[in-house]
Amino acid sequence: MSDLNTMTIAQARDALRAGETTSAELTDACLNAIEAAGELGAFVHNTPDVARAQAASADARIAQGDAPSLCGIPLGIKDLFCTKGVPSQAASRILEGFKPEYESTVSGQLFDRGAVMLGKLNMDEFAMGSSNETSVYGNAVNPWRAGNSDAALTPGGSSGGSASAVAADLCLGATGTDTGGSIRQPAAFTGIVGIKPTYGRCSRWGVVAFASSLDQAGPMTKTVRDAAIMLEGMCGHDAKDSTSADLAVPDFEAALTGDIRGKVIGIPKEYRMDGMPAEIAKLWEDGTAMLRDAGAEIRDISLPHTKYALPAYYVIAPAEASSNLARYDGVRFGHRASLAQGDGITEMYEKTRAEGFGAEVQRRVMVGTYVLSAGFYDAYYNRARRVRALIKQDFDTVFAAGVDAILTPATPSAAFELGRKVDDPVEMYLNDVFTVTVNLAGLPGISVPTGLDEKGLPLGLQLIGRPWEEADLLNTAYALETAAGFVAKPQKWW
Repeated sequence: MSDLNTMTIAQARDALRAGETTSAELTDACLNAIEAAGELGAFVHNTPDVARAQAASADARIAQGDAPSLCGIPLGIKDLFCTKGVPSQAASRILEGFKPEYESTVSGQLFDRGAVMLGKLNMDEFAMGSSNETSVYGNAVNPWRAGNSDAALTPGGSSGGSASAVAADLCLGATGTDTGGSIRQPAAFTGIVGIKPTYGRCSRWGVVAFASSLDQAGPMTKTVRDAAIMLEGMCGHDAKDSTSADLAVPDFEAALTGDIRGKVIGIPKEYRMDGMPAEIAKLWEDGTAMLRDAGAEIRDISLPHTKYALPAYYVIAPAEASSNLARYDGVRFGHRASLAQGDGITEMYEKTRAEGFGAEVQRRVMVGTYVLSAGFYDAYYNRARRVRALIKQDFDTVFAAGVDAILTPATPSAAFELGRKVDDPVEMYLNDVFTVTVNLAGLPGISVPTGLDEKGLPLGLQLIGRPWEEADLLNTAYALETAAGFVAKPQKWW
């Protein structure tokens, strides 16, 4: 069976348990697909030896009847997760050659459950980007093409490699991270499912930090059921992460009944933006009708501080980034610049950081340093923090009034051509307009593919849930997925 890589996680799990295939066969099918898909630029550090060893071990566990849901399932790991003995670069030159001696909590939990690592996935440098064009490895490419065009499209960012790999069936699922939409936007651009859980649900330990109060790991998968299975494997309390919540992890898959009768779905008026493409507006209307037909009550709601979310995010995130990235100085690990005669420690810092960080990272570090500086701290950073509190309050008010989930578009458009927005940072940042509120408020959000645009490119809708109620959110997403019946796949050209 050469098409084993096209299976979902749920299908593969059932097939493994029934003895219809082995993890070794599944893994080889994925490794062959990866080898043939160099043009996508999705995988950047291949680990076939690790994968085959993990697959053999998983097969032994399955034979003994000791098989958690993810046992034997081949996954891709975003390059932001530290993986023991395997390059973990955050797609940056400054971490060239860095092989951690430890495993991130999330990847470690997946491996403990028998998951197989195929390799590390491409991403925007330090997760800063919305198109996967800031990576030291080069661009990741979307497996979808617009109509009859051969133009390379963005898979979104920062988890662009993860999205591309899952959409192209190079792996059965992948880890992503989401700071302002970096799981949900690429998922929408590539026709897959991506969920960002509540802040604190997944441990951040061992994940290279971008903005510590916003970053959250989550799964990127082919279906909502797969997202539920994989999310359960990634969650749980971690004493090593002070922001990790000490809460029991529910059985997310068991929550997928598809019954949303009586649920209240909020439609925020502030998300109806000027100049919204007609196809995005129609997608939103269609999604609303699907949930209504499934028995949900549709309620118009207001999130009045939404319009300030993007500017607040682009103050807070760079501020935290400038603080987090101060550790990359060429002293302890990673890249160190060659020094001229007479250069001292200041020159080493300057040259190392100038060579090691790409243009976008440098831009955000500079913005972050500026908004934290004396004289501007109150004008920018403190004001942004106050706006953040008001955004969270908006959501709290809506949820307290009985709303169970909120439906919005995931992105302002379908995937765009690589290179089109790279010279205009503001236009690039506007890609996050529907997603950043969720990170600022620490809420769970999921992107579900629900249709195609006129060029045949996938479009996704976003559902935002109550804090810690991922199970309920996944069930609503499951009902939307079932109603939409999205089964389209990219035509293979690579």
